[in-house]
Amino acid sequence: MEERFELAKNRIKEITKEEGMMEYQPFFTSLSTYLDKVLQHAETIENEDYFDQSVPVLFAAQQELFGELKEERYEKSFANPSYASSVFGKSMGQLLAFLFWEEMQILPYVYEKKLPEIVIRLELFLEIYGYFETALKDGERPDDKSVHDILYWYVSDYSEDSVYARVREQFLSEEDFAVKIIEENDLCKPNYLFRYGGYVSENEIKTAEFLATLPEEKITLLADTFTEGFRKGFLAAGKDLSIKKTVNIRYKIGFERVIKKAIENFAAMGLKPLLYRASGDIFRKRGMIKIGYEDGAINRQAEYDHREDMALFLDGHLITRKLECAKEAYEEYKVQIRDFAGPACFETFGEADFIPKDFEANPAFDEEGRKLSVKYQAKAGELINSYIHMEERSFTIIAFPIPEIGDRFEEIFDATIRINTLNYETYQRIQQKLIDTLDRADSVAVHGRDGNETDLDIKLCKLADPKNETKFENCVADVNIPVGEVFTSPVLEGTNGLLHVKKVYINGLKYEDLRIEIQDGITKGGSTSNLPPKAVLENIMYHHEFLPMGEFAIGTNTTAYAVAGKFNLFEKLPILIAEKTGPHFAFGDTCYSEEEEVHYVNPDGKEMIAKENTYSKKRHENPEEAYFHCHTDITIPYEEIGVIEAVMPDGERVSLLRDGKFVLPGTEELNVALEEFE
Repeated sequence: MEERFELAKNRIKEITKEEGMMEYQPFFTSLSTYLDKVLQHAETIENEDYFDQSVPVLFAAQQELFGELKEERYEKSFANPSYASSVFGKSMGQLLAFLFWEEMQILPYVYEKKLPEIVIRLELFLEIYGYFETALKDGERPDDKSVHDILYWYVSDYSEDSVYARVREQFLSEEDFAVKIIEENDLCKPNYLFRYGGYVSENEIKTAEFLATLPEEKITLLADTFTEGFRKGFLAAGKDLSIKKTVNIRYKIGFERVIKKAIENFAAMGLKPLLYRASGDIFRKRGMIKIGYEDGAINRQAEYDHREDMALFLDGHLITRKLECAKEAYEEYKVQIRDFAGPACFETFGEADFIPKDFEANPAFDEEGRKLSVKYQAKAGELINSYIHMEERSFTIIAFPIPEIGDRFEEIFDATIRINTLNYETYQRIQQKLIDTLDRADSVAVHGRDGNETDLDIKLCKLADPKNETKFENCVADVNIPVGEVFTSPVLEGTNGLLHVKKVYINGLKYEDLRIEIQDGITKGGSTSNLPPKAVLENIMYHHEFLPMGEFAIGTNTTAYAVAGKFNLFEKLPILIAEKTGPHFAFGDTCYSEEEEVHYVNPDGKEMIAKENTYSKKRHENPEEAYFHCHTDITIPYEEIGVIEAVMPDGERVSLLRDGKFVLPGTEELNVALEEFE
């Protein structure tokens, strides 16, 4: 591998000075120059003193490495599918833009010293270059089919290596690149951020600088709230944490002081940390969703442009190949997979608004490609779930703001701490009042007001033993922080109407006037006034032709709602907090996907029985049709709620909320925060 690396490195240096590639010369000069610059940088960072330089110096150096993706340069970069297509034609342009993007994923691997990941990308570039060079010398015009075939076999041939590498990252604690950064550096000096090799924006620097000012007791409070949620998740479900050995921690770089303390807390539970990067290469990314620790965002439009690069290659052969490789890797590491306790996600919110632009040149799945993508995700999900025993694992999620949220960042941060540490006993008591009424109901009616056109009837399951069973889970601050919701899996048959939200953020995209029609619990179409229809298909439906309503919930965290109002954060809140600030609906799998047989008991001793629907009931006979492997939450804010009523079997209607306020006796205390906000 070292010999291959040296040969590739030397050849690329030569290419930076070569001519004769006709109209393709600018592309190859640009990309070879970039790669040569990265390889020179690899030698520079071998000297540990490099990272002792000031933050401005380190920041300036990385601007050179990531300059191709800066907005002012990206417009005419060959990494941009639109620009490349304008120069080379759509088909060839898409392929060469993909190549440029894939080569740009090499930098983090340079920092991680993962030589195989570096070599395969260098050799891919050289293979493409060699093809163009030979064709032009022979007087032939390079054709996109030949280029496509080279790229296709790169994706196929290295599927095995990439799957094994990702499985090791996900389940083996020996992969400790990020852990060493956290444990071996002074986290009060933001220089350490540049050791990751990913993009570091001013946002991550300011986050690290802010956390450096916090007293140790506040850092401990943040970490304890985070890790205790994980531990309580096992307790609440009666799962045995003692048999587990690892936990995956996902976070945004800049929060390392908290993550370091969290690692210590997990160690006290007998868990070693698994930290891996949310990579953007063809083997690891899944659309705009990021799984792992996240670097800074340099150009979200560029990420959006390349979100479906796999559409260029996905076919039946590749699906079979990827699944076979995954099966082999899971089988080899099945012991380590069984030791996995689950993910602990430290999420962020407050990023600047991003409304993507759709360009014709961007790779995108056609109808057949969408079906293949859905098929692959279903089979891949079924495969991993055969090794990860969901009834033995758990998770937790918490979220905090980042400096990009605005000038009142520090105030908002403190307010978020308060939201995430609210007294769960108060909410547990009040939420039980809601559940007691909902347990008697046959359905729930939800109607909007003041321009919100929501008109929904949600069918509820029946209780065979009302004294010992419940339809709704009383959600306090365990896996899903902060406190504040009661939720159920609706009965699909009989769940009908229109869901409408004026504004909502979903997976990083802002949707205005989002409308989703529901018939017998199934989506029958979706639209939004500010984005193309594909934004609903891709980002909410995950390319499924339809999705069932997997969850109906009533959020009760009026404190979070009041904080959002005070600081004008309604459009910034992550779904984790936003879902607690009104009724919300999730499309896809239920909250109990793959865990239908696990016994969940509410604090009052009643067992939650509404855990499945018509689709998940197929899990034993036909698992491919049981799950959709997605769960997209959509919240209606209190201010848009006209009425939520529990509809009894005899037709009686009991109001739970009216005109955005809680009206059920015993729940009025929740209105205090709303009235203070008003």
